[in-house]
Amino acid sequence: MATIDDFNELDIRVGKILAVDDFPQAKKPAYKLTIDLGDEIGIKRSSAQITENYMKEDLVGVLVLCVVNFPPRQIGPFISEVLTLGVPDQHDKVVLIKPERGVPVGGRLY
Repeated sequence: MATIDDFNELDIRVGKILAVDDFPQAKKPAYKLTIDLGDEIGIKRSSAQITENYMKEDLVGVLVLCVVNFPPRQIGPFISEVLTLGVPDQHDKVVLIKPERGVPVGGRLY
């Protein structure tokens, strides 16, 4: 069973999507996201399998939650630096976890 100490080891931050690019080399349909995670973390990149629920143009400026202290992960020719969080919808497709407006970029989940 996980403990509160295990949870506290995760560094989950609010990020703002700055850019969205196609990722045709991905095994499953995905986008390459460029995310601003605030002054402390900076700008990072993430691969996200969210093409079925989101159009690229609708994602720029959206706030998301990201795990920022996992090691980078090689996904084909792309290095994903953070894990963008989501939950499955009724069709098992990813729905992003999006904080409300007024939440500062870089804010830590606790």
